[in-house]
Amino acid sequence: MDYNCGVDSIPKSSLTDKLKALGVKVGAADLKPADRHDIGSVVPGTYHPTPTGEVFVSEQAYSGDYRHGNASLVIPDERDILAAWLGDVRLPDLPVESFVFLDIETSGLAGGTGTYAFMVGVGKFDGDIFRLRLFFMRDPAEERALLTALEEYFASAQALVTFNGKAFDAPLLATRFRLHNMPVPFEGYLHLDLLPLARRLWRDRLPSRALKYLEENILQAPRTSEEVPGYEIPYLYFDYLRSGDARPLAGVFYHNAIDVVAMAALLNHMGHMLANPLHESIEHGLDRIALAKLFEDLGRWDDAARLYERGLQDNLPETDFWQAVKRLSILQRRRGDLEHAVKLWEQAAADGHVYACVELAKHHEHRRKDPVEALRWTERAAGLAGELDIPRYIYNHWISELQHRQDRLQKKAEIIHRS
Repeated sequence: MDYNCGVDSIPKSSLTDKLKALGVKVGAADLKPADRHDIGSVVPGTYHPTPTGEVFVSEQAYSGDYRHGNASLVIPDERDILAAWLGDVRLPDLPVESFVFLDIETSGLAGGTGTYAFMVGVGKFDGDIFRLRLFFMRDPAEERALLTALEEYFASAQALVTFNGKAFDAPLLATRFRLHNMPVPFEGYLHLDLLPLARRLWRDRLPSRALKYLEENILQAPRTSEEVPGYEIPYLYFDYLRSGDARPLAGVFYHNAIDVVAMAALLNHMGHMLANPLHESIEHGLDRIALAKLFEDLGRWDDAARLYERGLQDNLPETDFWQAVKRLSILQRRRGDLEHAVKLWEQAAADGHVYACVELAKHHEHRRKDPVEALRWTERAAGLAGELDIPRYIYNHWISELQHRQDRLQKKAEIIHRS
């Protein structure tokens, strides 16, 4: 199919005829008036005119003092660390009014040219007011009108904020614009996808990083009974197209609206964590350790060291505690703080950690020039490796490395003994 022609000439089989083949009476034109419950009677909204037709829009506004759980909807002023993590120097200087929070509901979850967005939720700041708009396609024939309305909306923006939007929302919307031979209005915008950052911050503490789960467990903002599961949403939309009854879609509007609001609150929470990583409001040691790892990866070693030390003072699970000790000791060595690193290795070695014995062996061999002490730590490491309940391949790796080191150190120790 040639999609480079004008939109008016796109064969209707691309959407409408396919739906009719499935038994969908597009637009519910054949229904009796008594059977219809149009969206305007279910959800407050208006019919927004565009040069290519009308699209239904539901609007909400959240005041500056609104809190979604424990977080406000204010974009953090301090965004330097966030910009460093994102790798986009534009982020700190963008005005808050230029950010668009985006979430879509689609006709399917697989993506591709056969999937379209029937609802697009967008949020934008107007001063200290967060204004939310939900654009809804009552009929697949209204897709161009919906895209035209979005094109107008994005004209004043410079940045997107999404949750998994780089992989799903943005590419799918871009495909729909291109199929209609329309320019992608957000092309080249800064794109802040919150999901990768959520994974960095909470993958060691939480079993899920889904937006709803973070909303409940990080923001402390559980959803109401209006919520519908995301996997049901495409079916609810197709049922609406068949029946003309928009009443079940009230839950879809709620779901989409809260997704957008939750993203704004989550960005506020994340931004606060990155800008104030030692703040007392960060209650979990694993969150502090996650921040330490992130700061370490960004090359902010002094900050990372302080965060590791602070996190180790909290009640960490044993495995996570020793992993943090290992990372901090290696970081201190990279920073040149060998005295602190050696103390951490000795602490870990006393608790039976092979890596710490190996690090002490390296330290005494290469820095202290004491092969006898290095040999002692190497033999200690070999003994510990034999006691560990570890897979055979890991054991073989340790023993091979340690045997090679032990042979070398024994020769050095014999030379010293003879002299």
